[in-house]
Amino acid sequence: MGTIVITTNTTLDGVVQDPDGEEGFRLGGWFGRYGGADLEAWAKLETEEALGAAALLVGRRSDAWFGKRWNGREGAWAQRLNAMPKYVVSATLADPVWANSTVLRGDVAEEVARLKREIDGEILVYASYRLCRALLSLDLVDELRLVIFPVVLGAGERLFGEASQPTALSLVGTRPVGDGLTLLTYRPA
Repeated sequence: MGTIVITTNTTLDGVVQDPDGEEGFRLGGWFGRYGGADLEAWAKLETEEALGAAALLVGRRSDAWFGKRWNGREGAWAQRLNAMPKYVVSATLADPVWANSTVLRGDVAEEVARLKREIDGEILVYASYRLCRALLSLDLVDELRLVIFPVVLGAGERLFGEASQPTALSLVGTRPVGDGLTLLTYRPA
């Protein structure tokens, strides 16, 4: 049986918006600015995670973003991501951008529950913050992995938006990533 693992980068105050600065958000670019020398350790962590995963689950906009940046890359991490089966949740997408992708058009809860039954191993969710919120509200998330960047932006879109009810989580792991980043791992309580 598969497990849904949301894995993302966030600021200390939970902002996930425009980490690379290419979206035009006035506080964008925090990933490189505050990741600095720790990004080498971060890339190693992300490569290990991808090598151990069975599939990726993303939304339409994340498919386009990652597809443009990863389809032509080289190296162990890129080879694994590009070869891995990917599932794109979208009601409008006809042709996914990222290699080896399948569009999931039906009800999100049913489609993701089916994936969990059919795939053995971790199904990573990259970016796709609207999808992450939906998966959390549907109780389909098995684990959250948050790499915390040491900055408070004070504004911007956050991973966790308004919810109809609280989501209790249990901390199951902490790990430094380089000298300034921290990986926090949570599971539903």
